Amino acid sequence: MKQGEIYWVELGEARGHQQAGRRPAIVLQEESIGQRLPTVLMVPLTTQLDALRFPGTVLLEPSEQNGLRRVSVALVFQLTAVDDRFIQERIGMLSQEELAAIFQALDELLARQPDQVGGIHYESP
Repeated sequence: MKQGEIYWVELGEARGHQQAGRRPAIVLQEESIGQRLPTVLMVPLTTQLDALRFPGTVLLEPSEQNGLRRVSVALVFQLTAVDDRFIQERIGMLSQEELAAIFQALDELLARQPDQVGGIHYESP
């Protein structure tokens, strides 16, 4: 599985506000790391556009490349580890721009900002 690919996943039963059931999700972890872990870091998607009111969300329009059939919202704030046994068929792949928007949303959630020399620094709360 490659970073930015979208798969159908089975997230199980709902717990509170977490996404549940069978839904598309984006692979976020780097491929070489994934080969050494029994889980995959993924961002679940929803078609409930009102989710855009939350920070850490990205709007994804359907395209031939990403394979989505409906406008979807990437719930970056619900980044989750999915047991690889519950990852099903591949749907598509994000564009570089879409993947960059996902990482930008994650950086905002983590208060990560580029510094003057191209690195990353963290702001304390």
